[in-house]
Amino acid sequence: MSRVDIRHVSKRYGAIVALDDVSLELADGEFFGLLGPSGSGKTTLLRSIAGFIQPEGGQILIDGQDIGRVSTHKRDIGMVFQNYALFPHMSVFDNIAFGLECRRITGSEARKRVAEILELVQLPGYEARRPKELSGGQQQRVALARALVSRPRVLLLDEPLGALDKSLRQQMQVELRQIQREVGITTVLVTHDQEEALTLSDRIAIFRDGKVVQVGTPDAIYERPRTAFAAKFMGAANFLSGASGGMQGGFGRVRLDDGQSVLTLGTLPPEGSRVELAVRPEKFAIHAEAPPRAVNGEPLNLLQGRVLQPIYLGASITYRVAVGDGEFAVFQQNRDATALKPGDLVWLSWAARHSTVLQGA
Repeated sequence: MSRVDIRHVSKRYGAIVALDDVSLELADGEFFGLLGPSGSGKTTLLRSIAGFIQPEGGQILIDGQDIGRVSTHKRDIGMVFQNYALFPHMSVFDNIAFGLECRRITGSEARKRVAEILELVQLPGYEARRPKELSGGQQQRVALARALVSRPRVLLLDEPLGALDKSLRQQMQVELRQIQREVGITTVLVTHDQEEALTLSDRIAIFRDGKVVQVGTPDAIYERPRTAFAAKFMGAANFLSGASGGMQGGFGRVRLDDGQSVLTLGTLPPEGSRVELAVRPEKFAIHAEAPPRAVNGEPLNLLQGRVLQPIYLGASITYRVAVGDGEFAVFQQNRDATALKPGDLVWLSWAARHSTVLQGA
């Protein structure tokens, strides 16, 4: 296991700032996700760690060693690419053993390591097969085995599951996390898939325009986004705008632009300041009749609206609900066969703790 420190790393391509003073600390054995839209800088950072890109400023350290001047093949890093980059003319054994040969590990030691790693990725007996004889999931396992067989200090994953269909991708997420925990290797994952980042990562860094906008555990990033961008990028979110009404009794009151008020447990700016709140669709409860204003002593926020459209998804229903001049998305588990209809008058309720105060766009 190894610690990775990213210190004030910058990279430009002409007028385009790919990385803008990025600093991160990755702990020993941590599975760290780099998440963001295309062009946000996450892949540039990954390739800088690998040595494919030379940053113009800052340092990248592994176990305290600055690897800026260390050539790519001497950094002791394993990497899995989106397209796996397997050699089509080689067998599974030869693909996996290729990295060992580069390190002059051959003979019985190479055979032992390949056999061990094939057991780890659940492909014993596949040594003689060619990549074209494997399924997408099996090819992904071979690529992972090749990256791990040399026992690198750090594992880099560049969209490793992007070529798989949804059901196989979900299965491989579970297997990849299990293998990473078993090996205990520090791992950096690049993805634009929010669900993948939440499932695999111990912590996540959200990138935007070359900068890190938020770092935290998956639940912290999802439940308490700092900005509107982070809230939207990590999943569906509803936004409410208004003015701070100050703090009272441990709750913050926000006067919405339509005159109604809602509560939050988040700290508010001075009274009268503009405030934007985010509420996840699954935090709402939807009611055909007005519910109580509190549950177990905890006050609830209530807003009245009208159903615009129910979207049936089998296990769940997402309602589009008009509230004042705005429109909310409300997620509901499909526990009742009776769905609300367009035009139905409804009440939305949610706990104050689910009103997240945003700090910026």
